[in-house]
Amino acid sequence: MPLSIASLIRHADRHHGGVQIVSRGAEGDLHTTTYRELHRRARRLANALASLGIAPGDRVATLAWNGYRHLELYFAVSGFGAVLHTINPRLHPDQIGWIARHAQDQALFFDPCFAALAQSVRQAAPLVRQFVAMTDRDRMAGAGAPALCYEDLVQAHSDEFDWPALDETCASSMCYTSGTTGDPKGVLYSHRSTVLHALGSALPDALNLSLRDTVLPAVPMFHVNAWGFPYSAPMVGARLVLPGPRLDGRSLYELFEAEAVTVSAGVPTVWQGLLAHLEANRLELSTLRRVIVGGAACPPLLLQALQERGVQVLHEWGMTETSPLATVTSLRASQLKQSPAEQRAIQCRQGRALYPLDIKVVDERGQELPWDGRSSGDLMVRGPWVASGYFQVGPTLRDGWFPTGDVANIDPDGVMRITDRSKDVIKSGGEWISSIELENIALSHPAVAAAACISVPHPRWDERPLLVAVCKGGQSVTRDELLGHFAGKVARWQVPDDVVFVDAIPLGATGKMLKGPLRERFRDHRWPAGR
Repeated sequence: MPLSIASLIRHADRHHGGVQIVSRGAEGDLHTTTYRELHRRARRLANALASLGIAPGDRVATLAWNGYRHLELYFAVSGFGAVLHTINPRLHPDQIGWIARHAQDQALFFDPCFAALAQSVRQAAPLVRQFVAMTDRDRMAGAGAPALCYEDLVQAHSDEFDWPALDETCASSMCYTSGTTGDPKGVLYSHRSTVLHALGSALPDALNLSLRDTVLPAVPMFHVNAWGFPYSAPMVGARLVLPGPRLDGRSLYELFEAEAVTVSAGVPTVWQGLLAHLEANRLELSTLRRVIVGGAACPPLLLQALQERGVQVLHEWGMTETSPLATVTSLRASQLKQSPAEQRAIQCRQGRALYPLDIKVVDERGQELPWDGRSSGDLMVRGPWVASGYFQVGPTLRDGWFPTGDVANIDPDGVMRITDRSKDVIKSGGEWISSIELENIALSHPAVAAAACISVPHPRWDERPLLVAVCKGGQSVTRDELLGHFAGKVARWQVPDDVVFVDAIPLGATGKMLKGPLRERFRDHRWPAGR
């Protein structure tokens, strides 16, 4: 029996058919359906794809938030034998057009709020011959023209459809990297790799998903398939809550409480916004028990603040090329006896490899470094849901291992810690300095809302760390006070030589800090006298 995307929704229908899927629309309206109804509408949509001239292997693009129609496309497109291509609408319109053209997309399904972006695709990607607005007939006025109506398309076709028996190694979906350096690169996922990723991510010492959970992915479905939740939730029969475009603290809190959410996942900025809302309004979380933090390093104070509210924090690491989950931090029984501070020190690391993935760190000669928690090198990963290469580019593996571009170390217990991106690490006087460690220390100051540490040329030391900081609203801190905050936390030579305060730190399309623009902006920074 081959592993296939269709088998997931068929299983959810047969064994968890009455379980709810709740979606919040752009205007705040709620829609409730079930896995059984999702399966029925996905079959209608598969027939509709055939009527549009979509053939197996064709790329079908989406520009959409987390909602039930987007979820229907997840199963209809891949189950039909085509390739679901989720495009990140936060990218620049020119980049979106380039991606659609490079992927050779044949159709585009879009939320009406992205009508302008759909027009940019129309102009840049001539192979896209079908445009479908993901709405009903009454709301087509804001969808732009010409475009087909999603609901008309679904209702016009029968739900009699037999999912084809596909080769499990054929492509099921496609995501592009965010393109922070150079053009974005396309990563294809197979049916086999996607199902294996769903199985691996649901394990007890991974995300620990079950049919007793209500899951809200605060990570968008256009960001590496929402970290696999659209597949793992129906696989285990978990109730699913899709938040739409509103990911601010107030909106998420309202959904968490109204829908009794037990598990959620997102980048650190999402949880910082939630905590700010809780603190400002003196609120508590009544049902949320587990949060998965990824996409960027979890600041220790964020982890502590969530745990003090009774929420377990699972720190994970991955990337577009790893589907994305590769490692998750989970405590052993013996570690539960340690102090809260000792436990947090472990939980702030990025975790152990999920079976059947493997990880290692290597030096500049490619030789594996010891697992001593100190020896940092280039992080490599391999496994059945790790990309072998990029679309229209070819393989990038080194003896079967994928070079991640991260710098990391691994402790004797197999727990990996990212110390930097290879392009962000600071080399001062021949010694390496971790920008992530310095940023976490800065973020532990009560007046600091955001911080980025970058390398800036130095006449004596080649490079030195410059701290770029954003103060919290209504609070302030001086340069000397902030630098003094580093005393005793790192070696003196690792402390940044200067601080600059800015209104905001640039963020990429997936919420990650963009240090490239900061390095360009401050490349001629004048160091204080004597530094």
